[in-house]
Amino acid sequence: MSTFVPGRDLCAAFYREVLAPAVGVPHSAGLIGPGSDVLGYDTARSTDHDWGPRAVILVDDGDHGPVRRRVDRVLPETYRGWPVRMGHDGLPLEPHVEVVTPAEWLRSQFGFDPTARPLSAADWLLLPQQRILGLVQGAVFADDLGVLARAREFLAWYPDDVWWWLVACLWRRLDQEEPFVQRTAEVGDELGSGVIAARQVRDCMRLALLLERRHAPYSKWLGTAFARLPDPDGLGAALAAALVAPDLAARESALGTAYTALARRFNAVAPGDPLDATLRAFWDRPARVLGAERFARAALEAVRDERLRRFPLIGSVDHLADSTDVLSDPALVARFRPVYAAVDA
Repeated sequence: MSTFVPGRDLCAAFYREVLAPAVGVPHSAGLIGPGSDVLGYDTARSTDHDWGPRAVILVDDGDHGPVRRRVDRVLPETYRGWPVRMGHDGLPLEPHVEVVTPAEWLRSQFGFDPTARPLSAADWLLLPQQRILGLVQGAVFADDLGVLARAREFLAWYPDDVWWWLVACLWRRLDQEEPFVQRTAEVGDELGSGVIAARQVRDCMRLALLLERRHAPYSKWLGTAFARLPDPDGLGAALAAALVAPDLAARESALGTAYTALARRFNAVAPGDPLDATLRAFWDRPARVLGAERFARAALEAVRDERLRRFPLIGSVDHLADSTDVLSDPALVARFRPVYAAVDA
């Protein structure tokens, strides 16, 4: 097997040397869609399945058939030592070179073409962040049609109202389980306390990404994406300490440090007056908490859309479902649309 090179580099060369000469018409192309190589997170381990020279080629309707035939004729068995036909789990080995129209490809990823009309708040909340990343973080090899630039601009980041509402939702999630870390340990459930702490860590990571205007990938790459954020205040170390804390005191201390760091990051970007970022008792119980509900309310104050302001802070489809099978299937994601009907009513 050939020496590993990042998929972005391999696929760029494959497009340039093999595919581009065969296309013959104005088109757009890139390494986009699902895959660790799309995000730039692939390693030698990634090459054991569905990894190799590939690309998506976007063409106008009338060019699809001729371009598909020309591309099929030039595909080699291998490229730089890597097989062009790939598969996994007993699936047939086949080239991963798509030739498709822009609208068809966008519908395959999102269930609709997000560039065809202005997106409503519900539309945004039904776009899995991993799917958005597959477009906006992927590599572009050519864009004669301008469709990739346009789509990436459309989906680059949430409108401010949706962004602040999602920030409020994550603070709300943190608030709901803050005191449970102490309460579970108090009754001798150290395992349960650790599990809840891990849930809090995950949502802290998501919130940190959101405050930096970064989409969160699904679970396999969440830590990788978080690790690439600026970390001037030790948030990463605090979250890591919370996961390995040997007892409640250490666990609460580490989470408290993380909550305080996130509160200060929020204060640095929020439009209102800074909130007190110190910890406090949870009513008359011994749990030490931030009182994250205060930050949820402050984030909600930045939302101008009255329908969003009144809507329960349940988060986007990524927060309602963490099943990869759901979030990777536009048809299943679409079944959540009635949940958000009131947002666009």
